[in-house]
Amino acid sequence: MNARYDDWAANIDADMAKYGTPTPLPPLRTELDGVVLKCAADLTPSPVRWLWQYWLALGKLHILAGAPGQGKTTLALAMAATVTMGGRWPDGSIATAGNVLIWSGEDDPADTLLPRLLAAGADRAKCFFIEGARRDGEVVPFDPARDLGQLLAAIEKIGGIKLLVIDPIVSAVTGDSHKNTEVRRAMQPVVDLAAACGCAVLGITHFAKGGQGTDPAQRVVGSVAFTAVARMVMVAAKVKGNGETKDTRILARAKSSIGPESGGFHYFLEQSEPLPGIEASHIAWGDAVEGTARELLTDPEDDPAESEDASDACELLRAELDAVYWTNSEQATQPLKSAGFSKKQIWQASKKLGVCRKKDGMKGGWLWRLPGTAGTRPEDSKPEDSTEDSEGSSLRNGESSESSGVLESSRTQEITGHAWGSDSDPF
Repeated sequence: MNARYDDWAANIDADMAKYGTPTPLPPLRTELDGVVLKCAADLTPSPVRWLWQYWLALGKLHILAGAPGQGKTTLALAMAATVTMGGRWPDGSIATAGNVLIWSGEDDPADTLLPRLLAAGADRAKCFFIEGARRDGEVVPFDPARDLGQLLAAIEKIGGIKLLVIDPIVSAVTGDSHKNTEVRRAMQPVVDLAAACGCAVLGITHFAKGGQGTDPAQRVVGSVAFTAVARMVMVAAKVKGNGETKDTRILARAKSSIGPESGGFHYFLEQSEPLPGIEASHIAWGDAVEGTARELLTDPEDDPAESEDASDACELLRAELDAVYWTNSEQATQPLKSAGFSKKQIWQASKKLGVCRKKDGMKGGWLWRLPGTAGTRPEDSKPEDSTEDSEGSSLRNGESSESSGVLESSRTQEITGHAWGSDSDPF
């Protein structure tokens, strides 16, 4: 029996010599491993800390989006300048003074960013630019997707950073910026950075092509995760005048998870010379405006190629309407829909034609006609004190608004509860 044991042991020794010592099993998990939970009773509710009330929150990620040429970077620098000098926000409130940190992958700090900051009145001693990152003793280009850890250390070293601008925010994504999971994974370190340093982070991005007439927050380029992860999405776009007023621009809230989602401000891009021989653009703020971003903003991408289509849509719609008799909107717009025109294009055509609109009773559809003198059909003849006569009388006086696309009759809007251009399209 000892000989058999000796043979078995010899075989084990031979296997160990040939294959090595077996890897030991991992230690058993202890109570130190597991999911971390916290009871709500142990938490103390805390308010959102605002840098700019309902617009910029400390410790949160924000997105500023818009089409090219709308002054997104200039808007961000105007906010940064306000912070550095403890100036007034567009709503008249006073900003908490602090330092700002800016990274731009598109503009040069010396000839573009700093002149714009100075044009906005910034305290240059409180403005810092990210020039690069040091790796193995060498300075390399800063990569938001790789260098956020070093950036947090730099922010702590500077101290007092209230606003961090990242332009463009898509640079923080190493993978495919159109894939939801990859964007969420890449954005989480940015969210953590904002919370760790207690500053507002403002990421700048563009609108995607197409999507006209949809929620502006859904037009942010790339994955919807950009808008989902951000606590606030601001959009900037041009609003066309009506012939009597000039084109203007509006900054509006398209999404907010921590405050109101509506409202905005007019703004204008102006040129100035902050230093001799140095010209730069800056923001001139206008009046506050009410409404959702979708209601406030027209299509920010005015494609000249669409002008011919717009003209065709107007001609088709004009052929279906009359200046005397009312026409059901579904009947009037059906030929345009069959021709491939979108609701947005039909809406724009109706605005250009100055189409008058009213509800066909409280439960009826919309009736349209061209501006002019309404006829005396039986349905237009109502008792003097009837609500529908009140609608019709306003329309017979040709009261339509081409600039806003809604009936100017406040009585009509009060009765119908609809405004043209809202989610409830009248066709």
